[in-house]
Amino acid sequence: MFEINAWAAIGFVLAAYAVVGNDALQTLGTFITSNGRLHWSVLFGFAALILVATFTYGYCQSYGELVDASGQVLSGVGDPSFGRLDNVKKYPVFDVQWYHTVPALGLLILTRFGVPVSTSFMVLAVFASIEGLTSMIKKSLLGYGLAFALGLGLYLILAKTVEKHFSANGHAQNRKRWVLLQWTSTTWLWSVWLMQDFANIFVFLPRQLQPMEAIAGLAVILVLLAITFANRGGPVQKVLKSKTSVTDIRSATIIDFLFAGLLYYFKERSKIPMSTTWVFLGLIAGREYAFAMMGRKTTLLNVSRIALSDLAKATIGLVVSIDMARGLPWIAEGLEGGAGAFALVSLHGGNSSTLAFLVASNALLIPCGLFLMRPSRMQTWVLAGSMATAAVAFLGIAIR
Repeated sequence: MFEINAWAAIGFVLAAYAVVGNDALQTLGTFITSNGRLHWSVLFGFAALILVATFTYGYCQSYGELVDASGQVLSGVGDPSFGRLDNVKKYPVFDVQWYHTVPALGLLILTRFGVPVSTSFMVLAVFASIEGLTSMIKKSLLGYGLAFALGLGLYLILAKTVEKHFSANGHAQNRKRWVLLQWTSTTWLWSVWLMQDFANIFVFLPRQLQPMEAIAGLAVILVLLAITFANRGGPVQKVLKSKTSVTDIRSATIIDFLFAGLLYYFKERSKIPMSTTWVFLGLIAGREYAFAMMGRKTTLLNVSRIALSDLAKATIGLVVSIDMARGLPWIAEGLEGGAGAFALVSLHGGNSSTLAFLVASNALLIPCGLFLMRPSRMQTWVLAGSMATAAVAFLGIAIR
């Protein structure tokens, strides 16, 4: 019981706080914003109840059914990550070292500055093999594209109908049926998101947890969730508040149902972890483009700048994650005289395709940085072209 080293415990706490704080934007952000009249403790109690239920379901679902490396069934243990880390070829098991905690610390710092980075990439990259990392990127890019298309297509219809009705009838937004619908959508969204992202937190702990270890981990997450609610979502919440009509409980409800549906689809599609942040950003970007195309108080250029700003920050987070996964073990091996295992061994081996992948990903930092420093019309087009080219090239290689 509690055979967890200090670095694993530290990494777990850092990841739990960063993941809960960062992803409050996408999962609970609209819920917190549109229910600002309620005390934070009421909202926390609701979210905590769903978290406990989802955790218990995932843990008990695998309880006593896990197997070790020899194929023997392990009794009296469970896995709360919903099988996201089952593939040990893509997500190997080894002792947590100091360098595994650095990405979680970096994520926590970025969260304090309100940067919408992907927790899956930041936390899991250093634990994944190159095959596991590319699988996550592929699934996340497909998630962004599908979410963008859904948001754009659906809101081209809703912007002139439902959303127009909402704007003209603002006094009706707190009717009981909409409150019930929003709390229902939040229940589904929060639970499905937890099924996707528990892996980002529990990767620091043994894949098979004893009951007391599971209870202790759950207690830590609940405390950190309470802090997030007390801060009303934290700095990342500013990203959501910059979008159109998200404080309207009716609009927020539609967003939550769409996002939950997308996450559920990808959860059922495969057990590969993915960036829920990229899916959320794609959905919101498609929605904002639809509003601009229908002439609602903004222009396509302004929407492009906002969407590309979010995407540039998320891309920088991805590249930094890859570089940390590649560089931190080198530092550790140098300090320890070559000791210590590292999952991304293939990144060290001089493989030409791996090297090309690393160079190309870091090259994206240039248009991203130039755009964030000066989002002119030209830089907007350059960044959009660079992103599209990189995505098509990566997916082409990954699918082949």
